[in-house]
Amino acid sequence: MIYPQINAPSARRTLNMATRILLALQLDGPLLVGLGLVAIFGLIVLYSASGQNSDMILRTLLRMALGGAAMVALAQLRPNTLRTAAPWLYALGIVLLLVVDATGYIGKGAQRWLNLGIVRFQPSEIMKLAVPLLCAWYLQDRPLPLGLGSLAVVAALILLPVGLTAAQPDLGTALLIMVGGALVVLMAGIPLWVMLLLATTAVAGGWLGWSMLHDYQRQRVFTFMDPQNDPLGAGYHIIQSQIAIGSGGVFGKGWMNGSQSQLEYLPERHTDFIFAVIGEEFGLLGMLVLVLLYLFVVGRALYLATQMQDTFARLLGASLALTFFVYVFINMGMVCGLLPVVGVPLPLVSYGGTSMVTLLAGFGILMSLYSHRKLVGS
Repeated sequence: MIYPQINAPSARRTLNMATRILLALQLDGPLLVGLGLVAIFGLIVLYSASGQNSDMILRTLLRMALGGAAMVALAQLRPNTLRTAAPWLYALGIVLLLVVDATGYIGKGAQRWLNLGIVRFQPSEIMKLAVPLLCAWYLQDRPLPLGLGSLAVVAALILLPVGLTAAQPDLGTALLIMVGGALVVLMAGIPLWVMLLLATTAVAGGWLGWSMLHDYQRQRVFTFMDPQNDPLGAGYHIIQSQIAIGSGGVFGKGWMNGSQSQLEYLPERHTDFIFAVIGEEFGLLGMLVLVLLYLFVVGRALYLATQMQDTFARLLGASLALTFFVYVFINMGMVCGLLPVVGVPLPLVSYGGTSMVTLLAGFGILMSLYSHRKLVGS
């Protein structure tokens, strides 16, 4: 029997060349590998969840390529460039949100998109990056922990795009924009008495916010508390999702063999509820594999953030890393029935366009901050 031989010097040369390419492009190898593994896992699941739709896979690959190009391009920027661009990007996002609210494309009962003829995109996605960028830019020279004056300014900067996005209505994206800005504030540090004041204000604001919700948004809360109250209506999504996850057991039914997904009992199976498809076809083990991949990505991103040497980079880097974790937590929580359904996709796994590009662009910013961390005033 002839055994294949591994050419050790050749393998080392290949590895060294790959390392040099990553360094030249300012990319972090471990983080890139983690993101790549999640994306490959997502493509495998999406092929099954979409009913073996090759066109959907090709569109997803194109969006991944666009997101990858954005990540590589942003990784080349110096932190000073990001600082300078922060207020301008925020202003552009606000203008586009106002345009959307006035003349945006309406789809599925919501006015969230700008139609450019060859493509539609959501300007609210820009604010997922612009808000933490601007908050970190504003707080970089402020005394920390934050005082009430600085906190009031940051709150206004966050709530303006949140309000414009919620009015579309797009409660899920509005929540994620608010989380991105709030994480910057938490990383900056706030006194305990301010935290208690904010908690009290949030409770009081909750009563006002409830009266401003649309009927379908209130129904989501009621469905979260008791999905069996309307099993064929508002509770249908979450009930079918729980059935799919439970029927998968430990090892799952096998790729493309899920009854809930393949027989189309599970709504939105290729977008918001794709995690239920993973549970049914790959079982508990498949879900754990994906969770571990996500934890690796988040852990590596947080490690990069801890290596930053200035306030702007630390605040922004930590916010980008933790926002990715919040994406994952909210989607998995709503699919399992632990959180209300708010329309948040599973990062790099769910089918979607602008969201995937935004996520990869955010990691490009994180890699830029890390690769230039030793350059003072960069």
